[in-house]
Amino acid sequence: MAVRIRMKMMGRKHRPYFRIVAIDGRQPRDGRVLEELGSYDPKIKDTDERVKLVPDRIKYWMSVGAKPSDQCRILIKKYLAKFEQLAAAAAAEPTAPPATPVG
Repeated sequence: MAVRIRMKMMGRKHRPYFRIVAIDGRQPRDGRVLEELGSYDPKIKDTDERVKLVPDRIKYWMSVGAKPSDQCRILIKKYLAKFEQLAAAAAAEPTAPPATPVG
């Protein structure tokens, strides 16, 4: 099975919204997906907020041979480092100790 990382179209007429997914290359554009890896909303004004990615899962799928489409390759190249830093910061953040009951 040739896995591809590509965009699945969602949204409605004149309001596009895309999910970045891992999908079998033989499936149609909006077909059954293996896993959702992020989203892309081209209508958001702030270009840095348009894309949401799950960096560890994208790296996993690429490590097992998934090929990104041309547009997904551009988005991954541009935004993956940002989401890796956010994930590392979230993992390094210490968790709050559990609250002790009073009384």
